[in-house]
Amino acid sequence: MSETVWSTGAPGEIVRRAGGVPGRTTFPTLDELATSFESTRAAHPDLVRRRRIGTSRLSEPIHVYTVGQGTKQNLVVGGVHPNEPIGSITAQHLISELCADRGLREAFDATWHIVPCIDPDGYRLNESWFGQPTDRLYYARRFYRPAPDEQVEWSFPVDYKRAYFDRMMPETQALARLMDAVKPDVYVPLHNAELGGVYYYVSRVSQPLFDLLHAVPQALGLPLALGEPESGDLVAAADAIYLMFDFAHTYDWLEDLGVDPVGPKPAGDSSTAYVARYGTLSLIAELPYWSHPASDDTTPTTESYAALLKRTSEQHLETGRVLTDALAAAGPYLSLDTPLRRGAEAFAPGIAESGRAGLARAGQPGSARPATVAEQFSCEDVVHMFRLRFGSMTLQALEAECRAGLAPLEVRRAAQDLAALYATWEHDAVRATPATPIALNKVAGVQYGAVLAAGALAAGLLDS
Repeated sequence: MSETVWSTGAPGEIVRRAGGVPGRTTFPTLDELATSFESTRAAHPDLVRRRRIGTSRLSEPIHVYTVGQGTKQNLVVGGVHPNEPIGSITAQHLISELCADRGLREAFDATWHIVPCIDPDGYRLNESWFGQPTDRLYYARRFYRPAPDEQVEWSFPVDYKRAYFDRMMPETQALARLMDAVKPDVYVPLHNAELGGVYYYVSRVSQPLFDLLHAVPQALGLPLALGEPESGDLVAAADAIYLMFDFAHTYDWLEDLGVDPVGPKPAGDSSTAYVARYGTLSLIAELPYWSHPASDDTTPTTESYAALLKRTSEQHLETGRVLTDALAAAGPYLSLDTPLRRGAEAFAPGIAESGRAGLARAGQPGSARPATVAEQFSCEDVVHMFRLRFGSMTLQALEAECRAGLAPLEVRRAAQDLAALYATWEHDAVRATPATPIALNKVAGVQYGAVLAAGALAAGLLDS
């Protein structure tokens, strides 16, 4: 690709390349991901350098692959949340394209550092659904997300007001060391969402960047997520684009709401907050597995936003209560200290905390307005998402005791009762929010386009 195309038409070229990710129907396992990167390194020994940056808690090696020798330092990291594997496809495509296209490497004037998976242990715990990712119930029933203090993304140090956290995992330490060594100009942790539309987090305001982040999903036929953001304290810089946030910002917001900002099991700050010390441009692209036509529908409804928050927040309180009660009933008899159990024990009260925050927001003056169709859809679907995700994790933790032959009657009863309730939650989710699977090359294409967009901004390829 000529230098002229990149210097005069980078946005259009990035949109075109975003549509060029090869089609596939499954996510790679950790072993397949490692084999893919090693095959690329073997095919391009003059371009790709590998370095071990750490070791997981279960002794998996963690590597970074480096391509190019440009002046900009671009860091792309997969697996920061191991239940979000879209980034594995993105990372594979990125390194393949960098190796195959000299013009791409030269245009960005960058040294690219790519970590295929920073949490290999957690990634393996999700592999059972990677072969059938289009079925939401199949996915949810095998879902695993680490407890917040065991997430690489949220286990960086914090010392703020009443909050203190310094229990960095080996994986987090490895990423921090890499950031300290590289001092990246661009950092893209590869996340994804679940159902709805596309949205982003950015650390820098740039209208040309925002225009490109809107153009990529539009070109691939994916809607933006114009409903409720992940947290009420987020500040929108543009449609479906939010300013990057940190622990202190959320702490102050919860404190102002009258909600305990520390919680029963505190975690740390984010990877983007840590790397901000280097003036890094950070960008996160959140992609869904399934789309829904209400995702970008801003038509007002007849329900007030306050009523919507109150209704769905009360459902969160009930979900949290049910899961907390199930764990309390079985707790004295549980023998296995597993990641699933630790996650379930952290998320059950966390759902209730989310409900309390929502109820507090419902009473604020700004909530006395009509809710939009997109807000109604997204708030209601989070209820189903929490039930399916964390109900499944709780049930899996109890069933593990049963399968191991360690479960007395109390644990078996708790598992049976929760399984019956979970079946109704599955039925309700399917009936309320039917989901349309999105082709994996499209969601990975949007993420790949976002990576290139961030690199282009850093390289001066986008108009300021």
